[in-house]
Amino acid sequence: MTDDLFGGATALRRKSAPGKVRPARAAAAGETEYNAASIEVLEGLEPVRRRPGMYIGGADANGLHHLFAEVIDNAMDEAVAGHATYIEVSLEEGDWLSVADNGRGMPVDPHPKFPGKSALEIIMTKLHAGGKFDSGAYETSGGLHGVGVSVVNALSARTEVEVARSQTLYRQAFERGVPVTKLEVVGKAPNRRGTRVRFKPDEQIFGKTTRFDPARLFKMTRAKAYLFGGVEIRWRCAPTLVDAEGKIPPEATFHFPGGLKDYLAADIDGQELVVDQPFTGKVEKEGKHGSVEWAIAWTAVEDGFIHSYCNTIPTPDGGAHEAGLRAALLRGLKDHADRIGQTKRAAALTSEDVMNGCAALISVFIREPEFQGQNKGRLQTAEAARIVDATVRDAFDHWLAAAPSQAAKLLDFALDRAEERMRRRMEKDVARKAATRKLRLPGKLADCTSTSAQGSELFIVEGDSAGGSAKQARDRATQAVLPLRGKILNVASATRDKLAQNQQLADLVQALGIGSGAQYRSNDLRYDKVIIMTDADVDGAHIASLLITFFYRQTRKLIEDGHLYLAAPPLYRLTQGGKSLYARDDSHKDELMKSGFPSRGAIEVSRFKGLGEMSMKDLRDTTMDPAKRTLLRVALVEGEDEATADAVERLMGTKPEARFAFIQERAPGAGELVDI
Repeated sequence: MTDDLFGGATALRRKSAPGKVRPARAAAAGETEYNAASIEVLEGLEPVRRRPGMYIGGADANGLHHLFAEVIDNAMDEAVAGHATYIEVSLEEGDWLSVADNGRGMPVDPHPKFPGKSALEIIMTKLHAGGKFDSGAYETSGGLHGVGVSVVNALSARTEVEVARSQTLYRQAFERGVPVTKLEVVGKAPNRRGTRVRFKPDEQIFGKTTRFDPARLFKMTRAKAYLFGGVEIRWRCAPTLVDAEGKIPPEATFHFPGGLKDYLAADIDGQELVVDQPFTGKVEKEGKHGSVEWAIAWTAVEDGFIHSYCNTIPTPDGGAHEAGLRAALLRGLKDHADRIGQTKRAAALTSEDVMNGCAALISVFIREPEFQGQNKGRLQTAEAARIVDATVRDAFDHWLAAAPSQAAKLLDFALDRAEERMRRRMEKDVARKAATRKLRLPGKLADCTSTSAQGSELFIVEGDSAGGSAKQARDRATQAVLPLRGKILNVASATRDKLAQNQQLADLVQALGIGSGAQYRSNDLRYDKVIIMTDADVDGAHIASLLITFFYRQTRKLIEDGHLYLAAPPLYRLTQGGKSLYARDDSHKDELMKSGFPSRGAIEVSRFKGLGEMSMKDLRDTTMDPAKRTLLRVALVEGEDEATADAVERLMGTKPEARFAFIQERAPGAGELVDI
């Protein structure tokens, strides 16, 4: 005998007798029998009270304030449809909240499918009952499923609805979703129309400690007014609920004809802008849909934001309309770069670079939008991406073309962000590869034995030959040597991709231990002096210029802190008898020939072909010994930041005509040169 899969004892091979059906096994002690009686059917609004999280996200503060969003969204739908001109929001003592509008008012006539019940009662007590399932009552709306106000009713201890229609005022009350009065005719209302919903959240659902936050309600109310310039929203708050600092007034009126443009101006007030004017616009009736409106500014801060809305519903999780906006701005800026001949520079741009520091608002009105969940946190209508992309990109192209100087600032700003992103990726890749190789420092670095940065020096030399001589001539305790292979990348004219992929620069940054760009870390610098030691010729000067440009553009703080130096190796050695002197250049050599030696005997002149050709003694005595050498500290002249940046850009930047002009201005005889 063995137990079968369901726990009944049976023989594996024995079959039941023909024509007999074995009775079900009796429930064991302590077990609950599962049969038809176990199937519970929840009707009306019971599912909402049993599982509120499914409808409002949870029984917490966010869910509580979502009740307000559902009610004011219905009022906004009336305004957007052109039937209401104002909305009133009132927060009263005891956690009572009311929303009123002067729209058409909920229908109060008997519902044809529910004899003896009004349409108002059906709307308030039945899930999926509403006038937004087709386009007859609303062209665009935030409500889609007919559950919003009924959910509010279900989760409120008491709800009171007043409707003014056809000069008559009606009223009905509910408690926890159940009608406690019939639809009553209160009396005549000749000067009133619309709907007023007043409700008090149920403590059984939200607890006694969860209360409406006046500041949060105030912000939500004001945001709605920004989203539709054709509505006026009036705010009232009980004096006992107003904060002591006066940030939440007892009364306020919101009306913003400028729409999102006004909203953005309030959000970025006082912030430094990259371009002078925000990029704003609105296009009505895009195909079968309502409109697309946007307001965008680029600020100098690192963190930006995108606030998106669909049919006045906030979509904090983004969605298709945000994707369309990102695509439009990226493609528009790249197209502008193509028009001005900056295609290569902009090739590596991503939407992350364009949106970094961007303060953006996007609002769309579309028919039958698809949201993720009843909370509508994310717009999933795929067509919205295409609509926003096409609409915004066309306007963006015109905006960039109309202001070339502002467009240039924005492009440079985005390229700077791309450069920082590539630096971060490069440093992560270097760190990952170093960890894989179990190496913390570049392989060609001959490090010093001292573990303290104080008093230690790093010599950056060109090539393995010079590196070999420098390693022999150094003081191993305090002097490190890093050979570089030829001329390094010109960071002033290189694309972001090349900068990120350059191994020599990665090795240099890794040896210094400091990071680069925005990731520069002064406290992690491993050496007190960083010394550029190149040959005393034109090629050596070029390599030194490339290195200085790298430090200026990528690790400027290192220069400002006084850590960067140039070595001054000699170009000539002059020998007479047992005396040797060293000359920096031709003029210095001529001077020493005349006055450096006591006698008029023959002077042997040797020209160093490079640091690699110098003997260990010559290199140590002339260039590396702190007691005998000459070092030139690289410094930034105070008050001449713009002149310095201009000089670096002219001499090392992407425009060869600027270098040619510099040569014509300063080099003797350069006026005879021609541009070939």
